[in-house]
Amino acid sequence: MNNILYKDLSIGLVTALLFSAFIYLEDFGITIKFLNTFFGLLAIVFFLYIPKRAILIAGFFIGLFWFYWIGYSFKYNGVGYIAPFITFAFGIIYMLFFGILALTNKVYIRAILLFGLSFLEPFDWNWMQIELLFVDSYIGIQKFQLFLVLLALSLPFYIKNKYKYTPLLLLVFAYSHMPYSHIPQPESQLKIKLIHTDIKQDYKWTKEAYRPTIKMIYKEIQNGIDEKYDLIVFPESVFPLYLNENEKLINILKEFSYKISIVTGSLMTDNGNNYNVTYMFENGNYQVAKKLVLVPFGEYIPLPKFAQDYINEMFFAGAADFETAKKPTDFIIKGIKFRNAICYEATCQEIYDGDVDFVIATSNNAWFAPSIEPTLQKLLMRYYARKNGVTIYHSANYKGTGIVK
Repeated sequence: MNNILYKDLSIGLVTALLFSAFIYLEDFGITIKFLNTFFGLLAIVFFLYIPKRAILIAGFFIGLFWFYWIGYSFKYNGVGYIAPFITFAFGIIYMLFFGILALTNKVYIRAILLFGLSFLEPFDWNWMQIELLFVDSYIGIQKFQLFLVLLALSLPFYIKNKYKYTPLLLLVFAYSHMPYSHIPQPESQLKIKLIHTDIKQDYKWTKEAYRPTIKMIYKEIQNGIDEKYDLIVFPESVFPLYLNENEKLINILKEFSYKISIVTGSLMTDNGNNYNVTYMFENGNYQVAKKLVLVPFGEYIPLPKFAQDYINEMFFAGAADFETAKKPTDFIIKGIKFRNAICYEATCQEIYDGDVDFVIATSNNAWFAPSIEPTLQKLLMRYYARKNGVTIYHSANYKGTGIVK
């Protein structure tokens, strides 16, 4: 009995490692398509064929390997002691998520269920994208390519003659650069300066940080003007205040905007409601983009109202959820349209719906430092950029600044 349990534990752990390897390789700056392809396909094979108990173990460790960092942000609300419980909870959530495969030993049913799981988002949290395994591999990231992978890997079980492995040829049609699966990505003609900052989260909102932060912003804007940039982009909430209540700062940014367009993150308050927003300044005017998609359990509680009130009171000092926009916001900057995305939004399909070629994304990843969170975010943005044929210009605090294609 102990040998069986040890075997299931080992198989489950290996499955989780294979399923997560591409994230950690990327975190160390290693992108090898062959390895990502091999590990990704092998992880799928394991899920289709391993014992039921091993599936539950694999799901638990995948929850830990992918999302161990989520509880980190709670220390900034004075409840850091619950971080280990949050981590454990994500292990349980994904044990149950993948555990549906353990309801059967039939390989073809597991394949169908695994394909179905690629459409599910527990508690509106969408960072578990099964196709993400292949974002930097020889396999494509479209749904039909995942379907072909599952078909190719499950059919050999049911063929008992010399043609047993013939279905593996279906993997050719799941190749990432097949003409029908590749969407060209444009690149803006503007000269864009993306600002990277590394401001610690526990320092960012202090009085001591205010003047150095404002001074840094002015300096970067002036450098951008001197270097003949068309547009400068700062991270999410780089202004640690409600910018719409500071007329002096707004007027200074208006003056700068005659020489360079400015996109920057901050907060906004309006009629008692709080908004996480992006400001765009150009030619002495400005526009505000409110966030469309909030972070589950970070900016809103995806539970019934009574549970929302209890959790906000218990863990967030009674603070209400942020308010949101009704639709995505587009900035027209020097005649070119950019879709606005604030942090988590850049990893949500809603931002890419409609006519979108370029996205300006801003993030504050210091909430989760140090961790793999910026790496996972970058991989997800790469996934959505490729899936939708979009180029993303990303400015982040801590890690993640760059052009995502």
